[in-house]
Amino acid sequence: MTKIKICGITNLEDALLSVELGVDALGFIFSNGPRKISLEEAKKIIDALPPFVIKVGVFCNEPIEVVRDFSQFLNLDLIQFHGDEPHEYVLAFKGKGVKAFRVSDYKVLEKIKEYRSNFFILDSEKKGEPFDWDIAIRAKEIGQFLLGGGLNPENIESALKKVSPFGVDVCSGVESKPGKKDPLKLKEFIWRIKRWES
Repeated sequence: MTKIKICGITNLEDALLSVELGVDALGFIFSNGPRKISLEEAKKIIDALPPFVIKVGVFCNEPIEVVRDFSQFLNLDLIQFHGDEPHEYVLAFKGKGVKAFRVSDYKVLEKIKEYRSNFFILDSEKKGEPFDWDIAIRAKEIGQFLLGGGLNPENIESALKKVSPFGVDVCSGVESKPGKKDPLKLKEFIWRIKRWES
């Protein structure tokens, strides 16, 4: 079963629909951008979620103390690092930290190896556009990962067929505008994953 993470959750409606559709994880972005959510809003949403949903906080180059405080207050299950955080920084979160790598070429494989992690996230260097999935196939030799970067209802089955990742991570590909999920795109995205698996 392909794990599904919906990232950039900013409101309860999108969170509950995602859960109803059977996603495994929800991502809350705390770094600057159109999908940034406040600590207070994230707390309201997380408190309304069933316990089986994996809650992921997304951070970019924040001080360790800030991330620790957010993680404890929100009871996050995983912490995704999307900046230039070194390996030691990620290790400080004792199994909760997951590094996301922006992929532009095969050089990223060496960078992943430097982190000595058997679970990571692959994202695209170009926002909203897929990267070369042949690189993702090579990354499977290093460990398991969530495939992100430009995924949408139109290309998800091709991605699954070619890469067969542990899971997928989608954000803008199921939105009507930044920070707001499109219910039809979200449903179709998940339906296509289930269809591919059946």
